[in-house]
Amino acid sequence: MTAFRTTISSGTRIRGLATALAASLALSGCGVVNNMIYKTTGDVMKGFSRNHTVPYLMESDDTAMGCSMSEATAPLLMSFGRVTSEPDQLAVMLYLSAGSCAEEEANQHELAGLAAMYAMNGTAAEDAFIRKKRAYSLAAKRYLKGWQHHNAHYGKPDDNECPDFDDEMDEFIYMAGLLSGLQALNGQIQATASIGVPFNTGSVVGRASQCMDNTKWWGAPMALRATVWAMIPGTQPQGEDAFERLAVAQKQGKEAGVRLGHVFHAIAATNKNDIELVKSIIRDHAESLKEGEVNEEWRFVNGMATNMLVSMSDRLWVENTGHRTPMGQYGTFWDDQQAPVETMDLDDLL
Repeated sequence: MTAFRTTISSGTRIRGLATALAASLALSGCGVVNNMIYKTTGDVMKGFSRNHTVPYLMESDDTAMGCSMSEATAPLLMSFGRVTSEPDQLAVMLYLSAGSCAEEEANQHELAGLAAMYAMNGTAAEDAFIRKKRAYSLAAKRYLKGWQHHNAHYGKPDDNECPDFDDEMDEFIYMAGLLSGLQALNGQIQATASIGVPFNTGSVVGRASQCMDNTKWWGAPMALRATVWAMIPGTQPQGEDAFERLAVAQKQGKEAGVRLGHVFHAIAATNKNDIELVKSIIRDHAESLKEGEVNEEWRFVNGMATNMLVSMSDRLWVENTGHRTPMGQYGTFWDDQQAPVETMDLDDLL
């Protein structure tokens, strides 16, 4: 009897073990199926975003919406790197745009600080400039992530030859990654705190820009390179003139309807503290918007350039008047000579 009970007990244990094993395999199978679904979804989302979302966005001139989209969707889209290959190309665009959101916030804090200084409110100015540095710190971190994903996909510019681009969008994302690298360095400098951006990033970006077709990309690669020459001592090759190159790039961008050249020229002029040149660049840009065409495929890039130049204009206006560029007066300045108004001599009527 005891042996019979032992046999039954053993049989029960074996069946229980078999049931547990079967359940484990079934759950494991569910996990495999789920992973396959996640991977497929991730691959589809990556491909769709690169081939459709980014081009669609580039044709829009609503830069604020693009900024918000990047901040909102970056965690979702980047999480697919847990179940499939890392979406490095998409990350370049997401973090470049999200970095620009934080940089725009920094610009607004700076304008508030300058307005407070104009009003002689030292405490408010100090607080605004602290907030500005915090925002630049966040911008630098985001730009740095974009630069790191750029290097992960295309290889470190110092270690590799120019990549073979698959298509136009591939080439554009490469250029966007270079912009991220340069902006990461600038954000770190503006934040006056180390974010981990190597200080040779500017030089690396300048050299890597030679992989781009300058004419095809509105003079921007040469402008980027010349900006590095103008800002970093010792980087300008013998026989070159950074500001001559920037002037040419400005003209190329204007003719192509994508005015990044104006931005690079103005950045270099600001770094040189040549305010009159900055004003001249802004005037030329404002005039070109009235008379020139906008490249329909790259309206977003052209819009970003305009936003950056309006911010520069606002900075000058606030420093000198306490308020931003008045509506409808972009391209003009507070100290412009007013056109003479014709008056009638009343004696002629008598």
